[in-house]
Amino acid sequence: MIGPGKYDKACTVVREMTAATCAMVVVIGGNKGAGFSVQTTHPIDAAALASLLEHIARQLREDVVT
Repeated sequence: MIGPGKYDKACTVVREMTAATCAMVVVIGGNKGAGFSVQTTHPIDAAALASLLEHIARQLREDVVT
């Protein structure tokens, strides 16, 4: 989805606070329900984010098993 997400304002705060080229905010049980927002200023960041999320998912699965 392109365009503002439920938590786009929070993501903007994180991105600007950290001077990042890419930021992602994931919220579970928030005041607007579960959701996420991703902001990137560089096309390569989307591919890097996908790889990072795959790595996080593997780590979470390993942690659950052990």
